[in-house]
Amino acid sequence: MKKINLPTKITIARIALATLLIISIVVLYLCDQFGAINIAQIGNVYLLEGKATINWIMIILMLVFFIASMTDFLDGYLARKNNEVTDLGKFLDPIADKMLINSMMVFLALNFVSLAGDNKFPFFLVIIMIVRDLVVDGLRFMVAKKNVVVAANIFGKLKTVTQMVAIVVVFLNGFPFSYFDYNWPMYLHIGDWLCYIATFFSVLSGIIYVKQNIKHLF
Repeated sequence: MKKINLPTKITIARIALATLLIISIVVLYLCDQFGAINIAQIGNVYLLEGKATINWIMIILMLVFFIASMTDFLDGYLARKNNEVTDLGKFLDPIADKMLINSMMVFLALNFVSLAGDNKFPFFLVIIMIVRDLVVDGLRFMVAKKNVVVAANIFGKLKTVTQMVAIVVVFLNGFPFSYFDYNWPMYLHIGDWLCYIATFFSVLSGIIYVKQNIKHLF
């Protein structure tokens, strides 16, 4: 069996961190539902003269998410630098990204633990991006039967980067942009526009994936 290289190990670590985040959120939800803890009393951080209120739990979750996000850049950089790009890495990288990003987008859209404050990830955008991922993953599965690995393109990377930035901003309840858009209409805050940009690159990269690889199905 071929030894797993360092970039792939980092990708696996990102999958582990994503799993930790998901489990933590589920535990928080169950504890909140059964009254084991009162999340609202844990405490908030008030920034910009009260224009940005952030729960401590959201800050901790954001930090774990941020660390996991940084591994996405690190594994790709090391793989290219040391010429260690493998089919396993190409396969696991998008899985790690989707586990990390999609789960956090759903959490921030539903806000079922009432932690996100005023800002949410617009749910209709989450649906669009998850449907896009299902289409691309279905294509990956079909062309894999023909020994073709669909690697990420530049627009796919832009999608991932913009999604990560948008998620961090929503985690922080719009900070640091709250100072500028505190009184802006709903769904027109800077954090919302970051979500729109992420959706644009998500749809665009999905169209490019399909266009470039649909030929392998025939």
